[in-house]
Amino acid sequence: MLQVNPKMLPRLADLEKDLLLRRKRAGEEHWLGEIEGIDLTLTFLRTKQVDVARLRQRPPVDLGLPHLPSDKN
Repeated sequence: MLQVNPKMLPRLADLEKDLLLRRKRAGEEHWLGEIEGIDLTLTFLRTKQVDVARLRQRPPVDLGLPHLPSDKN
């Protein structure tokens, strides 16, 4: 699964605006297949936006450093 860097959230908003304009044009031209594809892409894009928003709210997890067993020869 592709994970989007939170810094790319503005770019996702730009893509959404562009898709909405393309969907409007497709509706005016009665391109039904194009509308279906754009709707599907919008669904995926909005899901990614929600995922990024959720990711931004989670604090980082400190996993610590691994400890190697000491060599007692």
